[in-house]
Amino acid sequence: MSLTKTQPRTAAELALIDRAEGRVSNDASREALDMLRSEGLPSRRVEAWHYTDLRALLGRQKREESAEIAGQPTFLTPLLPQSLVVELDRAAAGNDPVSGLTLAEGRTTARWNHSVNHLDRGFDTIRVLNQAMGARGVEIDIAAGLTLASPIELRPEPGATGGQSFANVRVGAGSRATIVERAAPAGPGAVSTAVFTLELGDDTDLLWIVVQEKGLDESHLGQLNVTLGANSQLRLFVLNAGGAVVRQEVHAVTEGEGADIKIRGVNLLQDGQHVDVTTTLNHTVAHTTSTEIFRNVVLGGHGVFQGMIRVAKGAQKTDARLACNTLLLSEDGEFSAKPELEIFADDVQCGHGATAGEINADHLFYLMSRGIPEAKARSLLVKAFVGEVVEELEDEAVVEALEARIDAWLDSRH
Repeated sequence: MSLTKTQPRTAAELALIDRAEGRVSNDASREALDMLRSEGLPSRRVEAWHYTDLRALLGRQKREESAEIAGQPTFLTPLLPQSLVVELDRAAAGNDPVSGLTLAEGRTTARWNHSVNHLDRGFDTIRVLNQAMGARGVEIDIAAGLTLASPIELRPEPGATGGQSFANVRVGAGSRATIVERAAPAGPGAVSTAVFTLELGDDTDLLWIVVQEKGLDESHLGQLNVTLGANSQLRLFVLNAGGAVVRQEVHAVTEGEGADIKIRGVNLLQDGQHVDVTTTLNHTVAHTTSTEIFRNVVLGGHGVFQGMIRVAKGAQKTDARLACNTLLLSEDGEFSAKPELEIFADDVQCGHGATAGEINADHLFYLMSRGIPEAKARSLLVKAFVGEVVEELEDEAVVEALEARIDAWLDSRH
């Protein structure tokens, strides 16, 4: 006989359940709410959430979600000019703005009630929360052989669901596109979720950009789930520059030979923030590649990086690497890095690493010896540290847009 002890519900859990109660709209959300009520939020006892104890962290939010959020419009300038903006809460069936691009009202988050990444308990916390809290979303189909001239920008409107959204994106064989995912302020005390699935057909090339700039009194839980066909390429960039409690998950699976994943990211942290980036890259077939590099600037708060590379038994000739590099600029900040490899094939090249340090004293002295004030010299070195991963994107408009946001964040804090 076994006994399972249920932990008492925290105030944060009870508050989320209360919010979800008022948003139940169908059987799926009712089922998710029942699971949330039964299982609660993950704590440090759950290995995948050891560094991000939602039961405790969400309780730090002192302000309740503002009732005034509902109905307020959001005026947000697109990250890239000429973008096609898709409001996830308002997408309507039959809205096809570009030939070959189909938008339809979302049905539900795919496979929301179980985990495919083996990082969670018996269910996927972010998906359950997303469904339980009444997420709305969109189905997006990009036809085979289509090259989209304009980026697609996906963003939720807080007024309808409080920032609970999802999108299921399918990219046809041979297509090319750029998609921007925005997570912008929704209001004091808000807890937003965003769950996306992305299916890349054979010979596709997709650039996906995540820009998370939540307010420092908000929380955000995001998840991107990707499957890659043969000879497809995913280039993913993640920028975290806000939020009180943030968890950004990326889970990718290579299902076709020749698939290639490149993930780059920048986390900018200050006092009071907790930002967690958790990724799993699953190589399931032979001859696939992946590289992942995150650069973190810590002025305060707590940053977390958990990166897992899995190579299946039959995935010979896999080449996979990940790195997490952190610049600690304050004794008040901390960063936890947990890179991992699980390899079951015997003919692969895989590696991982993590570093943490301060600004290089020799480099700082060099700049100051040429008349550059110390504060300016430090700022230049920090920008160079994160700029290396941004410039790898090569798209000039994307690089300029991201550099502008990073520079603004750094300049405001020096």
